[in-house]
Amino acid sequence: MPIPVPTTLVLVPTFNEAENITSIVERLRSSVPAVHILVVDDASPDGTGALADSIAARDSSVHVLHRTEKTGLGAAYLDGFGWGLDRGYTQLVQLDADGSHLPEQLASLLAAAATADVVMGSRWVPGGAIENWPWHRRALSRGGSLYSRLLLRLPQRDATGGYRVYSARALERMDLSNVDSLGYCFQIEMLLHAVRADLRVVEVPITFVERVRGSSKMSPRIAVEAMARVTLWGVTGMGISRAGARAAAAAAREA
Repeated sequence: MPIPVPTTLVLVPTFNEAENITSIVERLRSSVPAVHILVVDDASPDGTGALADSIAARDSSVHVLHRTEKTGLGAAYLDGFGWGLDRGYTQLVQLDADGSHLPEQLASLLAAAATADVVMGSRWVPGGAIENWPWHRRALSRGGSLYSRLLLRLPQRDATGGYRVYSARALERMDLSNVDSLGYCFQIEMLLHAVRADLRVVEVPITFVERVRGSSKMSPRIAVEAMARVTLWGVTGMGISRAGARAAAAAAREA
């Protein structure tokens, strides 16, 4: 499927992903050759940043942004968005370094981005799936997404998913200076800002695959912290109104 994406930048945040970074870059280059890739490394002690530099030295489509410390997934993405917007990229993609987001499915998300401001790879819409997760992780993920949707009146099914495509226009309208979640709650807050900005948000089914190499950065403590933040937003009225929720759902159906 030919996709005209010469100005698309895929952001790949890393912390101790030396076992995965070469594979994920190779799969991206094979699946969607026209995209550029930005590895955003948080001073990984396992040498991920140096390995990314060696890949970039051989491939002009690969770039590396070195951050001096690990301050959270959201902070890494915000720095990556800024880097990409400053250089004129018109589409910016979020993709995990561990292989859980399949590069082979990116073409489907980019195709949907032709008529939407934000495209979300969704595990919880028809056609979506998760591989190699035990039942309790499925329940935690689905429950967290449902809780966020209900409390914040979000119409999207997968509020916590991180495989996304944003247009530059969308990021500019969302005013990233107002996004202050640095951890895993970042995905929920970004969606909330997108819906409140009246952007066209659509969900595309994806298959989410549990990592094979390396260790997950997710923990029960992180999940609890995220839900506590969502609860605070809900009780302080940061969610969207009922009318806004209906309008967002209608826009998603029409996109």
